[in-house]
Amino acid sequence: MATNLEPICFEPALTLSPAPATVDADWTTGLPVLTGRTMMLRELVKTDALSLLSMLSTEEVAKLTSPPPTTQQGFETFIQWTQYERLAGSQFTFGLVPEGCDHAVGLIQVRAIAPKFSVAEWGFAVGSPFWGTGMFLASARMTLDFAFHNTAVNRLEARAVVQNARGNGALRKLGAVQEGVLRGSLLKDGKYLDQIMWSILSHDWFQAKAVWSGVLQ
Repeated sequence: MATNLEPICFEPALTLSPAPATVDADWTTGLPVLTGRTMMLRELVKTDALSLLSMLSTEEVAKLTSPPPTTQQGFETFIQWTQYERLAGSQFTFGLVPEGCDHAVGLIQVRAIAPKFSVAEWGFAVGSPFWGTGMFLASARMTLDFAFHNTAVNRLEARAVVQNARGNGALRKLGAVQEGVLRGSLLKDGKYLDQIMWSILSHDWFQAKAVWSGVLQ
């Protein structure tokens, strides 16, 4: 079962979102490259579009995420939108690039849902050939650590459908707290699915990070 998490926003807005109040962060001018043992996270670029189309448009991936673009041009538009939104200070999206690959095979998106980036939600999707490789936990830890160190976020929210045992288990390993079930909150293929709501607070994150002796993989 996939580790893909809701919600991911694939649909670009027609206009730029207003910058959250008092956002002043280096990441708004460009995302850094975060390097792990077997992969790296970097900002999405136009040439990732074809790879993302191939990886994220398959039935097994799409059934657990928001509907992804269905064309290469659609992903190119999405990538451009993520760059605009990053510049506005509204969200950032990392592409997941495994060792030995040139293009992203998945993504992690964090976007503000409250002023000053105090509350944000995040989602994750990766191509099925890379499920079960440990990339989810590694890239999730890197992204969450980046968010808590480089934004004013106090609370990060994530959702996973109830049936997504791997995704829900991974969130628990990350130190997230299960807050409840959002009944009928995801419409997929004409059916409403229940989702589990998870949260990680900044102090929860730093306590959890301490048990790894400060080493992020």
